[in-house]
Amino acid sequence: MGKLAITGGRPVRRKRFDPWPIFTEKERKALRDVLEGHNWGGQPFPGKHADAFAKQFAKLHTAKYGQCVNTGTVAIQAALKAIDIRPGDEVIVPAYTWEGTVGPVLLVNAVPVFVDIEPDTYCLDTKLIEQVISPKTKAILPVHLGMRFADMDVLMAIAKKHTLKVIEDCAHAHGGMWRGKGAGSIGDVGAFSFQSSKLITSGEGGAVITNNLEYHERVQSYINAGRASVTDKFKHRMIGFNYRLGEFQAAVLGSQLERLPGQAKVREKNMKYFESRLGGTRGLGLLKPEPRITRLAPYGYVLKYFAEQVNDIPRAAFVAALQQEGIPCDGLFYEPVYKSSLFPVDSADFPALSWGRSTPLDLRTMYRCPVSERAAYHEAIWFSHHLFLGGKANIDSISDGIFKVFENIEELRGLEHRAIKSQGMSRADRES
Repeated sequence: MGKLAITGGRPVRRKRFDPWPIFTEKERKALRDVLEGHNWGGQPFPGKHADAFAKQFAKLHTAKYGQCVNTGTVAIQAALKAIDIRPGDEVIVPAYTWEGTVGPVLLVNAVPVFVDIEPDTYCLDTKLIEQVISPKTKAILPVHLGMRFADMDVLMAIAKKHTLKVIEDCAHAHGGMWRGKGAGSIGDVGAFSFQSSKLITSGEGGAVITNNLEYHERVQSYINAGRASVTDKFKHRMIGFNYRLGEFQAAVLGSQLERLPGQAKVREKNMKYFESRLGGTRGLGLLKPEPRITRLAPYGYVLKYFAEQVNDIPRAAFVAALQQEGIPCDGLFYEPVYKSSLFPVDSADFPALSWGRSTPLDLRTMYRCPVSERAAYHEAIWFSHHLFLGGKANIDSISDGIFKVFENIEELRGLEHRAIKSQGMSRADRES
């Protein structure tokens, strides 16, 4: 029997962290309002709660227009339609992200072009973008990941130079700001998710924000079965689908938006304390601070694990041991999309991968992004934002768990198979 919980010892923490999401009487009242009002769906469009929330959400992010949709993935798909991405167009995407960032590109019969990430931020490496721009490139789709932003200064300059549109994937960036501009308002369109793990959640849901009325009208038509938008200034008509957010889901978003600033302060304070406790720990590193982020969106906290500094014990073993100490965390949080089992691309299903080519593009084998692969399979350790909503005692237990595993890390040698199985299960559980 060892000292670590995974080898039979007593865990650092036996009490579960408070669950996420949380709710108050305000959510109950809003849900009751929908129930008793009998307008449960997204029609008449837009619904009362969805419309009120979308306007306030856009305002928080310094955008003029906001529209709720039924998922974050649909938010990206609607944004692609808004900027008029056509079949065969190419869209530049980061390799290290959720598969739902890239799937919508294929679903509008466009072609995703993968680019590696920066090792210091895990966001799209802007130094590599111009290397992959072709005559077919029409847009860049950066992802603001793990409390960091893609370098929007450089990215927007590249977009302007090459006449490209920019869609910001802001699934991690609720309330975040870059140089005083809200996440999603810097590029042409911003896409957000309200899935269960997010800083604001309705279980499933999303939003699209923009400062461009024409794009806003296209989003409204696309997600409202092709009907004319509310303002209908530009008279666009298109085949659309029912991607509206129902009023029960929309009802729980408003009070969460009110709580977001206060919760963000608590999370940020606790994360700074966490960093102060971990400072200089051998085997760990932090993502690079970014002074241009003028308002933090404290979503997933990311540590970098360096196996070569701790006798080559793999990350999977470290993560499994930390989980057994009662500390929720995840190693295989994201994969390079082109390697993911959730990205089974068959060119027969997506004609644009074959057009004008002697052989179809094989997105699963034609890319190798080494920084993304290192982050995914060896380096990144993710901690959910809800762990940082309590007091210092929670942070101390996380820190103590980390220190304990490092102090006894030789106990993990030979446990790789068990650890890798645990790591894979955590990813599957998160996606279910």
